[in-house]
Amino acid sequence: MKGPDPGLSEHFRDKCECVIDIPPWMLSPERADVYRSTSGLAMVEIAGRDSVAAAVKAVGEEGFTELLPTYAYSGTEHGAWSSVGHAVKRLAERLPQVRVHPLLVMGSPRFWQALNGRFIGALISRYGFLSPCIGCHLYLHSVRIPLSVSLGRIPIISGERERHNGTIKINQIGEALSRYESLSAEFGVRLLLPLRHVRDGNHIGEILGLPWEEGKEQLGCVLSGNYRGVDGSVTLTEEQVVRYLETFACSVTREIVTAYVGGEVPDHLKIAARVLGS
Repeated sequence: MKGPDPGLSEHFRDKCECVIDIPPWMLSPERADVYRSTSGLAMVEIAGRDSVAAAVKAVGEEGFTELLPTYAYSGTEHGAWSSVGHAVKRLAERLPQVRVHPLLVMGSPRFWQALNGRFIGALISRYGFLSPCIGCHLYLHSVRIPLSVSLGRIPIISGERERHNGTIKINQIGEALSRYESLSAEFGVRLLLPLRHVRDGNHIGEILGLPWEEGKEQLGCVLSGNYRGVDGSVTLTEEQVVRYLETFACSVTREIVTAYVGGEVPDHLKIAARVLGS
């Protein structure tokens, strides 16, 4: 398998609106038609170590024979773009019996902004907190739903885990993961979380079967750890997270994705403002 197209790095750099209008040099109509008629195809959320392990585990459990790697940008990443291509390469090397297709890069900074950026003050006033991590992960799953639907509602594989060697990440608590799954299911798309109950990072290494240090060789986020106190503690409650998701984030996301699936680019901020004001 060849490395990622050099044009992908420029596409990632520019971070244009790219959810339903994926440029033909990246995904031609002919290639999309091939995907629609391909059995055993699943989409993979490419991020870092866990995402590749999740794909490996999903192939073993579900019998997928074709994988479509996708990277969704958010606007807060930093680090070497080459790490994304290296993750895809590792995936292909780990699963020689599976056809790993060329990487697609997509996203919508306006979508991300509507959930996590523009209304920070109003969200803090309403919910008593704001962590962009929750809305960001909801965005990262949901921004792929329109592509999945257009390709015949292929499953999406994610590397989310409820526990990380005893550490809690509020964007990956069970109540949040269940809502990510449920929202995808509303559009007829299965969001697969094969690592959901894997607690030990060493087990991830066993699944991978190749050297890859946890948290390394992947893009980072400038907002990482924002919900932790100076001492590293987490004071947010499950109830706060659920209320934010149920009364704001999921409602906004549902309406935005519905527009995309219908072939329209929505007014993301207008939707968020309306939901927040209701």
